[in-house]
Amino acid sequence: MSHTFTPLLRQAAACAQRALGTLFLHFAVVVAIVVAVMGSAHAATPFEVRVTGDGQDVLLIPGLASSGAVWDETVRQLSAHHRCHVFTLAGFAGVPAQPGPLLDDVDAALAAYIERQHLKAPVVVGHSLGGFVALRLAIGHPADVGKLVIVDALPALGAVRMDSATPQQLHDFAPQMRAQLMAQDAAAYAAGQAQQIATLVTAPADVARVQAWGRQSDRVAVIDAMTDMIGLDLRPQLSAIHAPTLVMGSWIAYKDVSTLEATRALYERQYKALAGVQIAMSPAGRHFIMLDDAAWFEKTLEDFAG
Repeated sequence: MSHTFTPLLRQAAACAQRALGTLFLHFAVVVAIVVAVMGSAHAATPFEVRVTGDGQDVLLIPGLASSGAVWDETVRQLSAHHRCHVFTLAGFAGVPAQPGPLLDDVDAALAAYIERQHLKAPVVVGHSLGGFVALRLAIGHPADVGKLVIVDALPALGAVRMDSATPQQLHDFAPQMRAQLMAQDAAAYAAGQAQQIATLVTAPADVARVQAWGRQSDRVAVIDAMTDMIGLDLRPQLSAIHAPTLVMGSWIAYKDVSTLEATRALYERQYKALAGVQIAMSPAGRHFIMLDDAAWFEKTLEDFAG
């Protein structure tokens, strides 16, 4: 009996061991999948970034529905003596959109990126919406920004036609604008976007390139980011910025309805709470100054950034 029982016991033990081994294997696989998913979620950021060059760190943030490629010529000029961190925000120019408030997420992620990369007092350059993002970064994380360069962006875009507009009025207006944009059909939205871009940059090849980035952008992400920017008034918070700041403005596209002096005065009024701000007006560039007036833009940037 014992001779019969012993082999059966060993067989049962072997089966149990195999079963237990299989259970541990399945458990290990599940744990690995969960860890990978958690790691991926943790690693997800509301932008893509490309780093080029060596030297002083410069962060380059493009505007609404734009690609980091808008800075290509700038990077070619800077990268011999600077390390350029070129961003493209989520939902823009083919980068997948992400859920959540883009501007808030980008602000937190940029601060985390600067800390994680051990960047010491980088120069932060932002164009249009990217300039608004850069202002928010310098307001909320003043120690993270060495110098600040704002390219044709305002702290209160919604107040362009009415300086006296209050933060609450801008906040209340933004949802109305969003509703109007979302109500457009796809064809009307695309046509309006293409028409607007044609007024913001001069050379036909550049117009086509910027329009292509717009078509590759997520419509809801673009509208939501625009809504958030229109609804926020950063003017009362500008005094929190510690970094030396250069604002580059454009006016040539409005020459039929305004003068250089009048347009410059608009920038001065919007930035009056920012002590020591320097304002430089491009003589020839439309909104995409880095494309339209590249030589002036690069010299002005390098003279300021050092």
